[in-house]
Amino acid sequence: MRIKFLLTALFISIIGFAQSAQSGQSVNDYKAVIVPLKYDFLKSDNQYRMATISKGNLTKAGFQAFYANEELPAELADRCQLLYIDVKKDNAFLVTKLFIELKDCYGKVVYTSEVGKSKEKDYEIAYRESLNMAFISVNNLHYKYSGKTIAPNPRAGMVTAAPVAVAAAVTPAVQQTVNATPVADVADPNLLYAQPTDNGFQLIDKTPKVVMKLLKTSRPDSFIAIKDGVQGTLNAKDNQWFFEYYQNDKLVSEKVSVKF
Repeated sequence: MRIKFLLTALFISIIGFAQSAQSGQSVNDYKAVIVPLKYDFLKSDNQYRMATISKGNLTKAGFQAFYANEELPAELADRCQLLYIDVKKDNAFLVTKLFIELKDCYGKVVYTSEVGKSKEKDYEIAYRESLNMAFISVNNLHYKYSGKTIAPNPRAGMVTAAPVAVAAAVTPAVQQTVNATPVADVADPNLLYAQPTDNGFQLIDKTPKVVMKLLKTSRPDSFIAIKDGVQGTLNAKDNQWFFEYYQNDKLVSEKVSVKF
């Protein structure tokens, strides 16, 4: 029985390494992992202690791990040097199946774990058992930070302008300006923290509570934003973020402090 378990663990390790290599980046290239307080299939923050279990397992696997609402050390200020964990539920009849994704700051999956399974009927037991099983393949990555600096992806979220022909006596084309990403004021008591999602980000406060959802656009300084059922945009202007929407046919602009 022990030999069978060891062979299974070895197989999972090999598969996990192959999946990580296919992404173009290794988990070893990232300094730490950010853990959200809530996964999509759960109803409340840290339900069934899933966030706690995730952080504990990541630490056991050798990673530095921080909750999304924790203040990070200065050396981890660059969010693109971090990984972001997500746990996915694979719908199955009479079986709970969970697997882990580690994503970069652009939402690209760097690593996908093996699926952890449980036949327990009690949700708390089933989720805990499935998640711990999925973490076997993460442990077998034998993570160790490589010290490598990850260069920003020049194509991610950037606008690629079509070539403009230059001719005499032609009105000059208007150049599109992309605002620089505002720097967050970590001392602001209303500071919101950005957690990557499949299509953008969700902004949480220190409670933690999801305050706003952001959807990516073709511009890195502008998002489709949804807050309390109101849809608008989040735009970077004058080194600050503004949530803009229409109310009674009038444009409303609210300053928002965000740490990405």
